[in-house]
Amino acid sequence: MRTTLFHHVVLSTVKTRRPSVRMAPSGSLRAFSASTDRPTLLPRLPVPELHQTLSKYLQSLVPLLQEDEAQGGESWRSALQERQQWADEFERGVGAKCQERLYALDKASPRNWLDDNIWLKKAYHEWRSPLLINSNWWLAFSNDDRIPEGVLREPPSFSKHIDLNPWQVRRAAWLTYRHLEFKDNLARQEIYSNTTRTGLWFQETVAKTFSTCRIPQPHCDSLSTQPPRHSSNARKILVMVNDWTYTVEVYDESQTLLSVDTIERRLRGVVHDVVARIEAGEVPVPVGILSADDRDRWSENLQYILSLSATNQKSLEVVQQSIFAVSLDLHTLGFPSGRSAHTSHTLPVIDSPAEIDSHLHNIRSSVNARNRWFDKAYTLIVETNTRAGAMGEHSPCDALVPSIVADYAVVQSINPAPFFVDHDLDAGGWERLDWVTDARIEAECIAAESRAKSLIADSDDSVLWFSDYGVEWITSIARLAPDAYIQMALQLAWYKLRGSFTATYETALTRAFDKARTETIRTLTEDSRAWVLSMTDPFASDTTRLALLHRAVQTHTTLSRHAATGRGIDRHLLGLQLMMRPDAGERAALFEDSLFERSQEWKLSTSALSAGKFFRGTGFGAPYHDGYGINYLSGLDIIKFGIESKHSCAETSTAAFQREIASALREMRRVCSPEPTYSDAPIVARL
Repeated sequence: MRTTLFHHVVLSTVKTRRPSVRMAPSGSLRAFSASTDRPTLLPRLPVPELHQTLSKYLQSLVPLLQEDEAQGGESWRSALQERQQWADEFERGVGAKCQERLYALDKASPRNWLDDNIWLKKAYHEWRSPLLINSNWWLAFSNDDRIPEGVLREPPSFSKHIDLNPWQVRRAAWLTYRHLEFKDNLARQEIYSNTTRTGLWFQETVAKTFSTCRIPQPHCDSLSTQPPRHSSNARKILVMVNDWTYTVEVYDESQTLLSVDTIERRLRGVVHDVVARIEAGEVPVPVGILSADDRDRWSENLQYILSLSATNQKSLEVVQQSIFAVSLDLHTLGFPSGRSAHTSHTLPVIDSPAEIDSHLHNIRSSVNARNRWFDKAYTLIVETNTRAGAMGEHSPCDALVPSIVADYAVVQSINPAPFFVDHDLDAGGWERLDWVTDARIEAECIAAESRAKSLIADSDDSVLWFSDYGVEWITSIARLAPDAYIQMALQLAWYKLRGSFTATYETALTRAFDKARTETIRTLTEDSRAWVLSMTDPFASDTTRLALLHRAVQTHTTLSRHAATGRGIDRHLLGLQLMMRPDAGERAALFEDSLFERSQEWKLSTSALSAGKFFRGTGFGAPYHDGYGINYLSGLDIIKFGIESKHSCAETSTAAFQREIASALREMRRVCSPEPTYSDAPIVARL
């Protein structure tokens, strides 16, 4: 049994991925639950005050204007003055009308002006790019310390025809049981009681993780509706093996969670069926690969699949309403394929950088995006050597929430006591979920896999474990806010690689408000820029650098607090834009300014999860071709960075960025230390 910090996660300070406050006239201090019509204890998300948003926006432009001036452009003060004039015109004119329309939208919205009407569509569902890498998040779990080391290195197989192994199935059963145990404990309010604001927010958000699926539709997707409690689909998980889909019942008819040994026996029943199909020469049509494709292409293909047979309509309903997905892979990425190829000379070293990266890559995408259903909100993935992790569709909830559920599942090692001894007993409780296909769909699967492989090949994805120091040193010795400190390291690393600055995104949770999701923290500020320049100025003293670092950290901390408490600017600016009526001749020079768009080109897109003690790494895709997607886990004595960029871009390199992050953190320690220290430790250090 391993100890956990999951229930100590300070949700108010943890970030996830993915824009004086005056309440709108309709803004009550309490929102009401549609199901019970009782106070939820959470206030409504405010519509921020227009003048304050415009003032903060103009201030956020200063470092970009200063950079333009440094590159030979006009005086940044003159450029800012012009934009101040545009902001004043907007505030006195069409902006005031847009603000009133937002107030009216808030008044007409049942719970939240932004998330009831805008956010899902604009942030996620209108995107037509594949979910693969571009949108879905991924999370690699630590290995289970009760699984024999030999299994990690050379997993035994069920059959000479298939590399699935008993320990793989056992770990899948155990993790499934633990995830469901968390779900049930939450429902019983044994953890995160809904009598508190945190508990209320968390219960509602976790509900979106389970029994949820994204539905591809032309131009704009949607989310599936959750099944009624009495529905048999509400008792099932989706299981994918060798591109075949199955369902396994994990609750009985009274909604009681089945024992872990029963779940294991049912998963074994699925595996034995897969073995029989392979031995019989059956070849699956990998329908799931279509979910990795362009959204409009997937929507068209799905509609055609549904038109082929009523069986397909029933299968899709089960996929969408199942609690979550479990993918049992027939490989361990990075290890030789097939037991006969395993030798001491070809097996990778467990916990080496290459081995951990291969694990992360499999959770991210597998080798070819097969054996996945990318639309599912949560997918548990287990490889043949029992390495495990999770991947999720981003639109139902932000990655912090499922990571807390996963932390609960992973923290406890497999307990062998409850497992049944007679593994040959087929307990039933599972069934095939077959698809009726034709030559057209088979051809589409081949084409979709080819496109997916191209995306995967271009993804430069790796994990940096920086173990020189962590949060404990930052707070106790440097006496600085850890998240802001790490953000400054990312700013310095970017500048040293590119010689310029870029708009930077960090996401803050707005969990203090009813049904709210996130807001943007604009990390690039006038103060962060001044500090970075001092670090690259050979004539600047360490005293000056330290003072500027403290100022930059304080500025970032203030912006973080404003974002989390409904006083951010990016979601408000989005709402104002959408309230304009171009067909009526409304326009705003402020929004037509090229700098408005450039200030939101998040070539450095960042977010943080928890301390990540039981996670090997995490990640999400870079939103711009010439940028980086960075997710990090801030532990007491280690910081783990998951970094993704594109091989096809000559301006980016994940390995180079890793080196610069480590260098920046070491430089910052030297500046902050009473007695300067130096380290010759390798850049990628391991626990």
